[in-house]
Amino acid sequence: MSDVFATRWQPQPGAHIRQAATVVVLRDEPALQTLLLRRTRENTGDIHAGACVFPGGKLDEADAHAHVHCQGLDDATASRSLKLDAGGLAFHIAALRECFEEAGLLFATAADGNALGQAHLQQLAALRSAVNRGELSLGQLCAQAELRLAPAELLYFSHWLTPPGVPKRYDTRFFMARMPEAQVASHDAIETTEQLWVTPEEALDRRKEFKLAPPTLKTLEWLRQHRSATEALRAVGAQGEVRCIMPRLATGDKGIHPVMPDHPAWAELAKVDEQGRGHHRADLAAGPVAELSARVRRVTAPNGSIMTGPGTNSYFVGGGASNEWALIDPGPDDAAHVQALLAALPGTLRWIFVTHTHKDHSPATAAIQAATGAQTLGMVALYPEWQDTAFKPDVALKGGEVFSLNAQTTLEVVHTPGHASNHLCYRLREEKLLFTGDHIMQGSTVVINPPDGSMTQYIASLQQLQALEVDWLAPGHGFLMPEPQGVMRALVKHRLMREARVHAALTPQPQALDALVLTVYADVPPKLHAMARRSLFAHLLKLADDGRAAEREGHWLRLD
Repeated sequence: MSDVFATRWQPQPGAHIRQAATVVVLRDEPALQTLLLRRTRENTGDIHAGACVFPGGKLDEADAHAHVHCQGLDDATASRSLKLDAGGLAFHIAALRECFEEAGLLFATAADGNALGQAHLQQLAALRSAVNRGELSLGQLCAQAELRLAPAELLYFSHWLTPPGVPKRYDTRFFMARMPEAQVASHDAIETTEQLWVTPEEALDRRKEFKLAPPTLKTLEWLRQHRSATEALRAVGAQGEVRCIMPRLATGDKGIHPVMPDHPAWAELAKVDEQGRGHHRADLAAGPVAELSARVRRVTAPNGSIMTGPGTNSYFVGGGASNEWALIDPGPDDAAHVQALLAALPGTLRWIFVTHTHKDHSPATAAIQAATGAQTLGMVALYPEWQDTAFKPDVALKGGEVFSLNAQTTLEVVHTPGHASNHLCYRLREEKLLFTGDHIMQGSTVVINPPDGSMTQYIASLQQLQALEVDWLAPGHGFLMPEPQGVMRALVKHRLMREARVHAALTPQPQALDALVLTVYADVPPKLHAMARRSLFAHLLKLADDGRAAEREGHWLRLD
């Protein structure tokens, strides 16, 4: 998310939530354009001062007077659309009123159902300032001008909730509509200082100049996919259920900023900063300590790459009255990372647990043990290739062991071969949190590299983990991940689908691995084919285990 709205104000978790409505007005001139209004810059206490927004604002109690002037939509129907027990029509009316106040556009007809004529439009222009000053309600306007409001022209598009911690919170329903015929938009020169008809592409290209808030930005990104107002409105009508979107606050180098639900850190922010204090970071910067709970802290190594994502995570687990801690995965043998771990150590380090001995996870064990005297625990891999062969645990684990780190912290060991023969996951019983090492990574699938890696064992291990009571995953690369059962089911499904693709690519005639990679991984960028080749080999070995494929002098053929 852009840092345009990064700010230094102090979050206010208890801020009152106001109901609001917004309308995205579209036209074709001839390309698809939408109306943006520039908010006044004079309100220095408003983080949206100077921003370009769609017409909209808060619901007003006086809007209830306009119900009798609506045609084509009643409150029951509107409420069902907005998933409300009642009051849905109020959002439509507020959007109509705000669009009239701020942009001079009114979605309405004459009392006889005909389009508004010039006399009506002149009368509306004369009465607009009275409505803006609150001297005339929208209902009174309709009665005086003999108009019927047309709320059905506003199609329900999206639902946004301002995150906890923001000084002013809004529960806003976004609608989308085609510009009323024969009307001309004009900003009010009170709350807004400029109007702009722009294409979505132009607005996005000028996002910093326009200071686009997250809902505006995301709406423009959605509009960019459509060529005309008709196409966009048809897509809105066919989109199905509208779900509430609530960003979360995170801290960064330029202050507190919103993080969208599609950001990898969003779920973690919801878990560790439910009140929206904005103290948690949304990046995995090397060095800083991320406190995930009273028992868990994370430090990320500076070894980000195509294989390690943002870097390798090391986790401190423990605390309690004794203030004794375990370290899961010391990470790479990097002097800066070792110093960061020692500086972050919150108490006495008693144990060093290793998930597996790939070179981004275990090599720092020696330096950390030398500095702390902690006991090392883990397994040695069956094959030396790609491994940290210097790792020799003080305690050799097999899986199934249970360690009581203190009276309130219990760590269970689960052997999960697949990515590596010696791969272990650790379950923090009290928090139903699983430290997954490389068995499950955020944002990418795991490379299975035979002979130490095995696709057969990997899928079996995933299925084994699904039997555990787990609420969160703490991966070796990435942020905390929610809904672990769904994540694991998706991984198994993905692997089996890839296996089916491998099987379909095989023929009775032997084929080389390099030729199969081009077919099976045609959806993967060529620069990743070298890694994909390893997983392809693992899939072929599994098919051979299942009696469905065979290898002949380095080439592979189908058996069934």
